[in-house]
Amino acid sequence: MQSTRYTTPHPCRFRLPRQLREPRTPISRKPGLIATSSLRTPLHSDPEEDKLREEKGFGPTSLPAAGKLPVVIRKSGRVSRYVWDGGCLRLVSVDGGAASFGLDFDGGVRELGRACRVFVRDFFIPKRVSATYLDYVKWKLLHRVFSSALQVLATQAMFRAIGIGYSRSLPSAAALNWVLKDGLGRLSRCIYTASLASAFDTNLKRVRFSTSVIFSLSIGVELLTPVFPQYFLLLASIANIAKQISLACYLATGSAVHRSFAVADNLGEVSAKAQIQSVCFDNLGLMLAALLNMSFKNNQRLLAALPFVVYPIFAALDLLGIYQGLKYVHLQTLTKDRLEIILNTWTEFGYVPSPAEVSKREGIDIFNTKSKDFWPIRIGSLGTKVQIPKLSLLAIKSVNSKDYYFICLETFGGSARTAEQNILLCLREGAGTSDVIMGLLQACYIRKALIQNKNRWERILGASDVSDSGFKEWFRLAEDSKQSAERSVRTVSDQIATMGWAAKNILLSTREQARYSFIDD
Repeated sequence: MQSTRYTTPHPCRFRLPRQLREPRTPISRKPGLIATSSLRTPLHSDPEEDKLREEKGFGPTSLPAAGKLPVVIRKSGRVSRYVWDGGCLRLVSVDGGAASFGLDFDGGVRELGRACRVFVRDFFIPKRVSATYLDYVKWKLLHRVFSSALQVLATQAMFRAIGIGYSRSLPSAAALNWVLKDGLGRLSRCIYTASLASAFDTNLKRVRFSTSVIFSLSIGVELLTPVFPQYFLLLASIANIAKQISLACYLATGSAVHRSFAVADNLGEVSAKAQIQSVCFDNLGLMLAALLNMSFKNNQRLLAALPFVVYPIFAALDLLGIYQGLKYVHLQTLTKDRLEIILNTWTEFGYVPSPAEVSKREGIDIFNTKSKDFWPIRIGSLGTKVQIPKLSLLAIKSVNSKDYYFICLETFGGSARTAEQNILLCLREGAGTSDVIMGLLQACYIRKALIQNKNRWERILGASDVSDSGFKEWFRLAEDSKQSAERSVRTVSDQIATMGWAAKNILLSTREQARYSFIDD
């Protein structure tokens, strides 16, 4: 019986095409050729042989003499390079890991440490993220560890409070727990998210940090349940409502935070790694709380006082981690506040700032102090409870069918000299992103002129009855600012897109989304 025998070709024993076969010249193999720790060694070849190959028409397709090929492979933290030794193609480590075959304990320890670092990095960190992601994760570690430890201590305190109460109250507590604690908490969560839906986009950092403060206070309320066991259900319900509000904000803003780090549109990977980080960091917090309990398990009095001692420390570290971590979140979406910072920078210095620069200037602003600037700009509609200057009435009368916005002034309370004055940008139905940029840019030019001639404009606008010259000054200012905005709006829009901003849409709050309709009668 005849049988055909098939053999798998060895990678070093393949035959070259007839046109590419080299003359059989002796090749010197040096001992240090295969394994090396340097990437700077060039590809060696004989110039006469290269010239002969080019004359024969082979060019760069000809196989080189023994040496390193210009291809490096990076995988799982290891760096390897293809090496041709004249008869075999090899993939050799060039990071120092395969250069020694002897017993090197120090080298083995370094290799083990490098392997552990690579494993931890690949396990926790996505492949492609922004440069500030690691700093964000460091502060997230601080936040999650101490927040988790506080939650464990709060849960123990609630169990202790139930044990302190009367035994006959336990059935009623179990029956009402769902209605008051969980039911009211979830209902409050729905109401909160419905009322602040747009604020999650326009004031993300402020809302997230403020709800984190609420979450820390809710843990403090839970810690009070052993002190007032008769009010256990009330305190637990209040705390759960606050927790549900904080949880709603965390879930609503999480995707925007993750998207700010996903530079390669790998939002799914960044979100998955964030869940892994949260689970691991929370377990560390649980271990910290367990260690504290084990340290004081023999003294019940100290164990009962432990939550009140560590609460202010852990809560401060928790909020510090959140506050510092949000500084490294550079959102690329455009809101009214961010666009105003961009356009103010353009009018003052002539360039468009990056998302990182705007994020630094924007901050968290938990107390909303930016609205107290001189001549703040507001987007919306004229209110009925504000004083409308005659200049604003004339501005409204001058609106025509071609305008998609108009700019006027508004005054809040007090006399003409002491009242708070704003610049109001009113947008028309159908106004697009370019119209919002154009209108806000013109408003920034108007404010710049008002600040430069502050005393003169205070006299004009502070008068009880604005003169004809004052009207002419205002309309001249409005026309000059509009021309300046028209000259630069295209350049500004192009630079906004170039700097990495998501310039397709501008996120506005519910009040800023108010529009007017033009009626030609």
